[in-house]
This record gives sequence, C-alpha cells and structure tokens, in this order.
Amino acid sequence: MPASKPYEFHPAARREFLAADDWYAARSPEASAAFLAAISDALQNVTSSPQRWPGYLYGTRRFVLQRFPFSVIYLDDPDQVRVIAVAHAKRKPGYWKRRI
Repeated sequence: MPASKPYEFHPAARREFLAADDWYAARSPEASAAFLAAISDALQNVTSSPQRWPGYLYGTRRFVLQRFPFSVIYLDDPDQVRVIAVAHAKRKPGYWKRRI
C-alpha cells in the first residue's frame, strides 16, 4: 500500500467540520462519534489515494460521505492534501472557491 500524504485543513474548512460535529453532538453523542469516524475514514482514503476520487470544481476533488450529507473537498498538491471545505450537500456548490 502506498504511503499516505499528510493533510492540512484550510482554517474555514476546520471551522465547518467542527461546527458540523457540534451540531451532531448537541443531538446525539453517537451521531457525533459516527460523523467523526466518517470524516476520519474519508481523510484516510483521500490521503492514501488522492487521485481516486473524481475531479470537481476549480481543480478540486470531492469525496462524498455515504452516511452524512457532507463532502470533503480537497486539492491534491504534490506534497500534501489540502482540505478546502467540509461542505454540506445543501450549500451552494463552489461557495468555498476563494479558499483556493
């Protein structure tokens, strides 16, 4: 198995991720734990094989979570994966483009 690339969250993407987890945690500790596990799995998949997921908007790629209405939007840089957004499915596509 190839080595995973390191990853880095854009500060706004980190805030989105934490806000989503706060929302789930306020409703159910189990939902929060499942959301955190889904994000962790997504990051593991993306960093181990960043080219596997399809191209998206503005040169990014997108990993769609199966259980939650979120996508991890990222750039596959030569030395790292940059997480640009943890985007809710109901948000306007590309709202995060200024982060690139």
